[in-house]
Amino acid sequence: MRRTTQRRIRQGVLYLVFAAAVVVVAVSADWERLKTNFLQVDVARDQLPEMITIAAKNTVLFTIIAFSGGLVLGVLLALMKLSTVLPYRWLAVAYIELFRGLPALLTIFAMAYVLPIAFQVHVPGGTVGAGLLALILVAGAYMAESIRAGIQGVPKGQAEAARSLGMPAGRTMVSIVLPQAFRIVIPPLTNEFVLLIKDTSLLFIAGSTLDTKEITTFARDGVINSNNSTPLLMAAMLYLLITIPLTRLVAVLERRLGRSR
Repeated sequence: MRRTTQRRIRQGVLYLVFAAAVVVVAVSADWERLKTNFLQVDVARDQLPEMITIAAKNTVLFTIIAFSGGLVLGVLLALMKLSTVLPYRWLAVAYIELFRGLPALLTIFAMAYVLPIAFQVHVPGGTVGAGLLALILVAGAYMAESIRAGIQGVPKGQAEAARSLGMPAGRTMVSIVLPQAFRIVIPPLTNEFVLLIKDTSLLFIAGSTLDTKEITTFARDGVINSNNSTPLLMAAMLYLLITIPLTRLVAVLERRLGRSR
């Protein structure tokens, strides 16, 4: 039997097993209880349109702010880690290891509550601003490693050719190396954006007002007010509507990058 035939048979068996598992789950589920607890139309109606116009909008806005700040910080940290100045490298390594090692939830708590108590420092934007600062600090640490890998992935001959033409090292990095590095790291940076969308759900620990609630906080309050879990299902659907197109975009970018290489 040919290998292609064997592979098709294995794939067919896997599809059948998956379909059988879906049927078993569908048959064994208590749909009446699911409908009562998660599919109440009147509860869903009460959550709209604010869940979209306020919660979803805030989630996207918070993600963009955290991603933009993290990107700037990540570039700075990546350059520091690749610097020939030893203290810069030590500082960058210590920062990256610290904020990659700490859970984002603890970082948000520290920025929102520990920082004001210990140093009398109040971040602009109140507790939400402090939470966003924490997401920026965490995102910057993760992005720094991706950007560093991208910079090191650029052929050294590019920088050497630029320097041979008399271009200063700083200009070479900005004009030659970084544009090519960003082209390499677009997929991992897009993945980081998707992760930040979900990490905004941790901002609940910092507190929020009606106008600053993101999807998870809005859904949690909806569950408390309605004594029903339908808002949680709506929140899950909103997250999927936002993240699935982005994950597909990552796949397309990776394929294009692979072909270009």
